[in-house]
Amino acid sequence: MSERNNILILGGGPAGLGAALWLAERGFPAEVLERRGLVGGNAASFEVDGVRVDFGSHRLHPATDPEIFQLLQKLLGADLLKRPRHGRIRLNGRWIHFPLKPADLLTNAPPSFAFGVALDLARKVLPGAAPDPERETFASVLRRGLGRTICEEFYFPFARKIWGEDPELLSPIQARRRVSAGSIGKMLKKLTPGAMRDTRPGTPKPYFYYPRRGFGQISDRLQEAAESAGAQVTLDTAVENVSVRPDGAFDVAVRNGQGPATRTAPRVWSTIPSPLLVRMMTPAAPADVLEAAGSLALRAMVLVYVTLDQPRYTEYDAHYFPGLDVPFTRLSEPKNYADVTEPADRTVLCAEIPCSREDDLWTLDDAALGKIVVNGLKAAGLPDPRGVRSVTARRLGQAYPIYRRGYEKHFDRVDGWLQTIPGLLSFGRQGLFAHDNTHHTLHMARSAVHCLRDDGSFDEAEWGRCRKIFEAHVVED
Repeated sequence: MSERNNILILGGGPAGLGAALWLAERGFPAEVLERRGLVGGNAASFEVDGVRVDFGSHRLHPATDPEIFQLLQKLLGADLLKRPRHGRIRLNGRWIHFPLKPADLLTNAPPSFAFGVALDLARKVLPGAAPDPERETFASVLRRGLGRTICEEFYFPFARKIWGEDPELLSPIQARRRVSAGSIGKMLKKLTPGAMRDTRPGTPKPYFYYPRRGFGQISDRLQEAAESAGAQVTLDTAVENVSVRPDGAFDVAVRNGQGPATRTAPRVWSTIPSPLLVRMMTPAAPADVLEAAGSLALRAMVLVYVTLDQPRYTEYDAHYFPGLDVPFTRLSEPKNYADVTEPADRTVLCAEIPCSREDDLWTLDDAALGKIVVNGLKAAGLPDPRGVRSVTARRLGQAYPIYRRGYEKHFDRVDGWLQTIPGLLSFGRQGLFAHDNTHHTLHMARSAVHCLRDDGSFDEAEWGRCRKIFEAHVVED
């Protein structure tokens, strides 16, 4: 592979791997540089005590673009399972099925919650003052759309746990892009027959898709397909600097087990966090751009995997905990996602604890984190976990972008400066500071390759139109 004709892709998550595959299929040589020893980024899978687990809870949603879904069907074959959604939310000490079910809501919703929602719905009939766009927040958008009860008892405490910020300090964009049911009308629509459902006989309702070998199997298959098409995927290789040469090409300084090295290419496509990319550029970014990069915050997360000496803990794939009395936001059981029974003598629970890298929690050892999770299970009224075999922690330094009010000014400054560098493209969840699902990031990758003309030039106008579509993405829960 000629380095001078190579497109270097920073980051081996789904976006980077998808781009490498589609580039290689069009005859463009591409090399993916991934700092970890496996592909997938935050969407990777690995083994804990013989059980395949993910970095948190991941699903492939039915909303996936048909062309992308067909590719994944081809790559995964019979390993791409259609699975029923079967989770639940702990709300005021009671359990509500998630996704929501009308009969379950009527039976199990706390009476005070149901009464409050009904009252909020009645109040919506009354005319209200027009919102002031300059004063809008995450809290005001959701309060206006969902009413006080749903916000105060579910979304607002959940937001404080996930993003570590008061909802009044978060941007309204966070509400519009992160909460798919942002109004009571949308929420009721999801309760109607046919919503999120495939009406064909024998189809689980509602449903999602999940690979038999964990969500990371998507990235594993993308890697295999990209390499078969002629792309190169280089693991255990950390990018340390991206230098723009006088001739417009790029020297990318990397470090791996053999020490420092340099890759040279006419184009660099980056899926790493855009604030990080700005700080590693040479010549250095202007002071105001560096300041803006420092103002963009990313929420970290500690994932605690508890292995139990029992075949199954509960029948549910995921539990959600908006309340502040339980330290984790979500608890998943990977064997229930993939519908596997082996190994028959153990199961693994994954507890997601959002935090800051400055929090004491970030540096706790596995044993201490295991105690926090076990105590949280008891506080939630879940079964007493029998026979804790082991505890394994993983840490994600960049789990979620935090959309504080005014964040878009900082992002626009960072993103705008990166766009002034010919041959450099920033995309994907981390590159565009987005909350998007995996199918969204694959759509970004496919769009980027589509914008690359056969002569190697890039259609900036078409990319600008694609960016407008990306801004309309709403995360599927």
